[in-house]
Amino acid sequence: MTAQTAFTLINPQTKALAFKIFAFEDDSYFNQQKNYNYYSMILVIKGKGRLKADFSEYEFKENSLMTFSIYQPYMIKAEGEFNGLLINFHPDFFCIHKHHNEVACNGVLFNNIYESPQVQLKETEMELLTTLVNQLKAEMQNTAVAQYELMIAYLKIFLINASRIKIGTQLLKASSTEKEPFILKTLKDAIEEHYKSKHSASDYADLLNISAKALNRISKTHFNKTLSNLIAERIIIEAKRELYLTEKPVKTIAYELGFNDEFYFSRFFKSNAEISPQIYRDTVGFARANA
Repeated sequence: MTAQTAFTLINPQTKALAFKIFAFEDDSYFNQQKNYNYYSMILVIKGKGRLKADFSEYEFKENSLMTFSIYQPYMIKAEGEFNGLLINFHPDFFCIHKHHNEVACNGVLFNNIYESPQVQLKETEMELLTTLVNQLKAEMQNTAVAQYELMIAYLKIFLINASRIKIGTQLLKASSTEKEPFILKTLKDAIEEHYKSKHSASDYADLLNISAKALNRISKTHFNKTLSNLIAERIIIEAKRELYLTEKPVKTIAYELGFNDEFYFSRFFKSNAEISPQIYRDTVGFARANA
């Protein structure tokens, strides 16, 4: 008898996926681009290869964790053996925006345009995270009282530990390499301050008093993406947050993000998120539940 590889919970109200754990043994599920209305986390137990996420490509190897936000496009091509665990959860099941103070994973595991979506794990860290996944699996098969509450508790523990691991890795990396060039900190600060009003690479080159070509080269070297892609990703993250958490009309969100033309904004959103703002809201939006 073969072991069960997929464990799925369906939202009884929407009939859509609420939570899923899937054990994979090759890259067949991942070698076509994924772009779904739920969060995804992948524990790579064995294997190596290349990960494409948004506009960037990364190499990965065994004992790594990959994390992807809602409708974040990604694709994996493994070299030979490849197995591990995939965890999916819809924001109706657990919303990282609403629970930010509890798990603090937004901007660490998800929605960080300046960092890779993957982190290398030590053996002990992998053991800890896989143990938590096994506890989630067991609870998914347990229909006793407060099943969802206990599952969410285990998911929170997973997210907190994964965030701690990633933050620790980033701090170690920062202390063991050359200090981050001052221009990078200045660029990140400028994007965070002006992304709603300044949308072009040349805007930031003028702000930082550097040529657009030189600034783009710096962005490509340190963030593995062009400056235009970096700016676009930051705008899209805020647009998704507004579409999810508020009932503002798309036209209002577009205007607040510096777009005078709602239709241009919709094309920009669809070009970068590969889905229209309205479909994003209809399939993800928290506000729809209150409508």
